[in-house]
Amino acid sequence: MSPSPMPRWHAGPQDIDVPRIDETDDLGELVRKLSFYIVEAITLPHSFEELRTAASARTLTPLILYLTESCHHRAIVHALLALKAHFAALEESSDEPGVNEARGYACEYVAWQFLTNLTERDTIDFLLHEIQPSASTRDRDSDIGREQENGIAPVTERSALLDDGRTSSYFGTDGVHGGMASSGQIDEFTAQFENLSALEIAAVSDSKKFLRQRPVQKIIDGLWRGDIVFWDTLGVNSVKEPKLYNRRRADPFCRLRVPRYLKIYETLYFAMFLILYYIVLTHRSSSHVTSAEALLYVWIAGFAYDEFGEFHDAGQVSFYTAGLWGAWDLSIVLIGIVFCALRIVGLSTKGEASRGTLDLAYDVLGLEALFLVPRIFALLSLNPYFGTLIPCLKEMTKDFVKFLSLVVILYLGFLTTFVLLARGTYTPSEMSWILIKVFFGSSYLGFDVAQQISPYFGPPVMLIFVALTNILLITSLVSLLSNSLSKVLDHARDEYLFIYSVYVLEASSSNRLTYYLPPLNLIPLLLRPLRLVLPSERLRSARIVILKATHLPFVGAIWTYEQLFSSQGRNSGALSMTGPEAARIRKGFFRSSIQPAQSLAAGFRASSGGSNGSSGRAPEFCPPRARDGPTDPDQQLKILVSKLSMQVEELTSIVSQLQEQREATVAT
Repeated sequence: MSPSPMPRWHAGPQDIDVPRIDETDDLGELVRKLSFYIVEAITLPHSFEELRTAASARTLTPLILYLTESCHHRAIVHALLALKAHFAALEESSDEPGVNEARGYACEYVAWQFLTNLTERDTIDFLLHEIQPSASTRDRDSDIGREQENGIAPVTERSALLDDGRTSSYFGTDGVHGGMASSGQIDEFTAQFENLSALEIAAVSDSKKFLRQRPVQKIIDGLWRGDIVFWDTLGVNSVKEPKLYNRRRADPFCRLRVPRYLKIYETLYFAMFLILYYIVLTHRSSSHVTSAEALLYVWIAGFAYDEFGEFHDAGQVSFYTAGLWGAWDLSIVLIGIVFCALRIVGLSTKGEASRGTLDLAYDVLGLEALFLVPRIFALLSLNPYFGTLIPCLKEMTKDFVKFLSLVVILYLGFLTTFVLLARGTYTPSEMSWILIKVFFGSSYLGFDVAQQISPYFGPPVMLIFVALTNILLITSLVSLLSNSLSKVLDHARDEYLFIYSVYVLEASSSNRLTYYLPPLNLIPLLLRPLRLVLPSERLRSARIVILKATHLPFVGAIWTYEQLFSSQGRNSGALSMTGPEAARIRKGFFRSSIQPAQSLAAGFRASSGGSNGSSGRAPEFCPPRARDGPTDPDQQLKILVSKLSMQVEELTSIVSQLQEQREATVAT
């Protein structure tokens, strides 16, 4: 009996219909179309590095080629990265481990390869264009209400884009004409990405492989140094739009929005915050509010209002929480508010209650240093070493909290036993502290009191508790944290660039034309009641005048710095696009270091015998057209690389055909 033939996947990329993308498609429609192709193309687990090889990328090449040649939709990168978040959510409950993760990597890979064929200005436009709410999204609430009336379960962000009734092949590949996702599901999914740019969606979707690529990092470096700006004029009719900075035409007050200068000022602001904090705690006043304490209130109010503005400018809660220091900032604001409230209550009352309230207020303020001191050193996250250690600490903290639940369960069981055995000898609180000391290493203390707890059961139970905690649980915890550390260090560069990218994006995502530095941001807050009597244009003009009057020293310092240390930018009319750790790259060179997408497509055409694609499939290979940008200075080198890649693809195709013939011979 001859062995059964090996199972075959779909015949090749030519069997998958490339989605036709129209300029009028909204984000939900783009996600739906792209999801069908990605699901059909990726049916096995792959790592991102495997997708970069020619063999694994063959099924994605038609889509890359079509997007490069025929797609000009501004939200195509947004849709791919949003789809990455969808597949990441499906991976948590998938019956095929690794498949949806590979599909998420495929979305990042396609988005990256699409960017490698864009000019500098087009790359800026595709990555920094913000998704606006669609008409269908605005009607989402009414649609959900009608669905609930009809007995349809509400949709969450964890809901799949494809219905459960979709058709599936034997190997789990969903057919393009399988079950469609309802418009309500897609609108609910895409709503979480409204008012976000492609880079912000990459941060929300945890697309670390995409963010680490050179074309993306050049844009982020440009934002960091102010080479790319969203505002270049301060006028009543100014509109937020990403563009290259030109010092000859831009308003110098717009340089206040550069993330590099904002973060430097933020560090100085926290340093002054810490000085006021030490002065207030050193000179405690129980009778009145001192001048230093009044300034501390102003600092807290300015920081709280600025944090509220950042939360509003983030567009979505998901992007605000993606930042590393958001929880620290909220803790600083919360402790400051509690301190102010306790001081007001303590100063307004008299007697012993007033004394106790004032002491409690200063004790609460003492907790501020837990968050304020590390916050001053936030700039260290730009360093590759510290930028890697911070996510390590974050992941280890998550694992420790999860492991702590098991420790608490075991501790409560032993605590109940020891409290009952030691009744009349130790109180429950005393017994609890004894067990805590034993857990953290004071095992000799447990053995000393074991006989007093119970002459018969005290020593053996205490021996079990010491062995279980100091040997088994502690060893398991150390191993678990070591594993978490190793996983992060294996992708150290990805983690660092992700931290750096989010750090830059959260400083440049503001939609406000007039951005006041704290605590000067409290000045326009006093103008808000005038909105009831003044038109918006006059109020906006007043805010611009106040900004220029109050921030002139800061703008002068920035102008002096750029005049002294930006000679290269002065000669070219624009600053260099390099980040704090990125190597200097020639301006305009946005191509990837590996083979471009068109060379993969050429190899695919060669291996398929040069057959013409039918309607709805990838077009014939031709050199990619530049999108209204300068010609590449290294065109001859790229042609040579393309030819070599084509030859490698042809050789890979021949080897694959020989292997298939051999398998067929063995099967017969």
